[in-house]
Amino acid sequence: MSNPVDCGGLPPEICEQLATEEQIIKIRIETRRFGKQVTIIEGIDKKQVDFKSLASKLKSELATGGTYKDGKIELQGDHRRRIKEILVKMGFQPDNIMIIE
Repeated sequence: MSNPVDCGGLPPEICEQLATEEQIIKIRIETRRFGKQVTIIEGIDKKQVDFKSLASKLKSELATGGTYKDGKIELQGDHRRRIKEILVKMGFQPDNIMIIE
């Protein structure tokens, strides 16, 4: 998940833990054309976390379509609660994940 170059000589395990603890993740919902809902995940540092891999894991876990672009992950449908559970299982701190209603 983390990039060993940005660790400053720390072991990869500690660097990965620091990367997940520092980030404040915001999960919100947007309504697009024709009333379709899209869940937006932002606040994840793309230098320390592989966006492509994270988006792929979320899409397969939630059985939905989506994309990643401009520092955000967009998933089709309203998955706010389940995304928080999945991110916590992946090692992100639950206190740093905000669900915006």
